[in-house]
Order: sequence, then structure tokens, then C-alpha cells
Amino acid sequence: MTATAPAPSAVPDSRPSGGRRSGRLRGWVTRAPLLPALIFMIAVTQLPFVATLVISFFDWNSLYPDARRFAGFENYGEVLGDPALRRSVWTTILLTVAVVLTTLVLGLLLALLLDRRFRGRGIVRTLLIAPFLVVPVAAALLWKHVLYNPEYGLLNGLLHYVGGPQPDWISGTPLPAVQAALVWQWTPFMMLILLAGLQSRDQEQLEAARVDGASDWQIFRHLTLPHLRRYLELGALLGSIYIVQNFDAVFTITSGGLGTANLPYTVYQTFYQAHENGLASAAGVLVVIGSIIIATFALRVVSSLFREEVSRA
Repeated sequence: MTATAPAPSAVPDSRPSGGRRSGRLRGWVTRAPLLPALIFMIAVTQLPFVATLVISFFDWNSLYPDARRFAGFENYGEVLGDPALRRSVWTTILLTVAVVLTTLVLGLLLALLLDRRFRGRGIVRTLLIAPFLVVPVAAALLWKHVLYNPEYGLLNGLLHYVGGPQPDWISGTPLPAVQAALVWQWTPFMMLILLAGLQSRDQEQLEAARVDGASDWQIFRHLTLPHLRRYLELGALLGSIYIVQNFDAVFTITSGGLGTANLPYTVYQTFYQAHENGLASAAGVLVVIGSIIIATFALRVVSSLFREEVSRA
């Protein structure tokens, strides 16, 4: 016959209420330095979005301020049924998919190159990162005037040297012209993400595969590529967020003409040229909602990467 020990009773919190209050006070004191930054972030991001959300429910043309009225969801219905907006949505999808896929492939190739040891690797890495550090408007002006100009541009200069044609790059291929400028600027971003993934591989596993006679292609296919899957997803999601919101290249290179107007440029046209504050606000809210959806998936990927790193440590 065995006797079971009685279950331990709950021990009441013996700390006095003053001690709990002092603990909470110390917590607020440690958080106090962050409050100005939090207030500033709310003031410059959340309050303007709330104002935009409110304006999106009004029929409001800035040229006729006295005719302003509450319209409910009419602006959203008009925005979703606007043919120009549907074209801009399709243009945004084409622009984003082409740029993200191309930058991922080029970034992976450059990351594989920089993962190897060779003389001058630091200089090469700095030069490859440089395009990402250029101001977006300056980068777009560089491509428009230094490379694409049909009279004195570098591309036509090279073609003239070899006896080739002299095309007008922007008029002849407007959307690929914008895509090429964005690919040049965002490839270093993808390269940095994928290079971090390559340098986090298990070196002992790679050495064991080489000892077993695996070729470089087999190591890349069965070890490196599965390891980079999370990093590829992260690069694709973050790149999609940035490219969907891109305005500088479209505005600077083509001014939204020739079928290159994406969603941000269409919102700009609606607000600054048509002066339709309500319609522009409704379109802007829809763009923000789409970006938040993509950002949610990006945050999940980042969280999974952090969990994997913590489990390894």
C-alpha cells in the first residue's frame, strides 16, 4: 500500500502591493526612452493613414471644396471598376514579377561568386553593393540620360561602335526599360540576403558531402538550394513590397506613359492632376492593404528564420 503525497497548495504572492507598483514603475522607467520614438512613429505614419482612410469615404475634389460630401464606399467601387486602375494593376504585377524574379536569379549568381575566396573579394563586394546605395531618382536619371538617350547614350554609343542600330530604348521598349533600371538597383539587395544564407550553411555537412564524392551541382541542388529556400522567400516578399510601391523609376523614366503607369503613379495622377482627393485616398488605402498582406507573409518568414537560428544555437 503506497501513500500519495498531497498536492502542493498555491502559494500566495507575499510581495506587498507597494513592491508590485515599484516593479511596474521600474518597467515604465526603462521604456521611457522609447516613448518619443514611438510617439514620432505614430505621428508620421499612423495619423496620416487614418486621415487618408477618412478622406477615402468622401466625394472630395480639391477644385470644388464646397461640394464635398460623404460618399461611403462609392470611391472604392469606382476605383475597383476604373479601367485605368485595372491596367495599372496589371502593369504593377508585370513590373514586380519580372524585377523580383530577375533580381533573385542574378543575386543568387553573385552571392555564389562572393561566397568563394579570391583576391579582391572585398573590393568586388563593395562595387556590387554600390547600385543599391544610389538615390532612386538619381539612379533613374542615370539610366534615362546616360544609358537610354538615343543621341548620346552609352548603349547606342556601343551599338554605333559595332555598326548596330540606334533604337530609342524608352519609346520602343518602355516597360523593359523601367524593369532594367530597377533590376540594376535591387540585385545587390537580393545578393546580400542570399549571401547571408550561403554563409550560414553547415560547413561540416558540406565537407562530408565532398568526402562522399558529391559534385558541386549535387551539393548545390540537394544541400544549398533547400537551405536557401527561406532566404529566397524572404527576398521575394521584401522585393515585392518595395517594387509594388516604386514610384521614382516610372515617374522619372517614362512619366507613366506608354503603358508603364503602375499603382503608385496612378494614385499620383488621381490626386495631383485630377485633384480627386477621395478617389486617390481610396486607391492608396487599397495599395496599403495589399502591402500589409505581403508584409505579413514576410514577417512570418523572418520569424521562422530566427527560430531556426535559435534552434541551431
